[in-house]
Amino acid sequence: MNTPWKKPVVVTVGEPPEETVIETTQGAAWAMIEDWPTEDGTLLDRALEICAAVDAGKKKPEDARQAFVDAAREAGILIRA
Repeated sequence: MNTPWKKPVVVTVGEPPEETVIETTQGAAWAMIEDWPTEDGTLLDRALEICAAVDAGKKKPEDARQAFVDAAREAGILIRA
């Protein structure tokens, strides 16, 4: 779950919002749980499920990266993928 992605994702999260570079599935999961600007979202829920599946060895880290990008786009916080 802590394996680096091939390409990092930059989002704006936190309070106050800051540009943050996410490079791993673990980092993505923490960002979505701790710093996400919303608590609801179809793509957020999906991304969290895929991160758990990566941790269980059922999905690949790049699947989590794409789901994270989709969730960040849904939340309006994606800077660069």
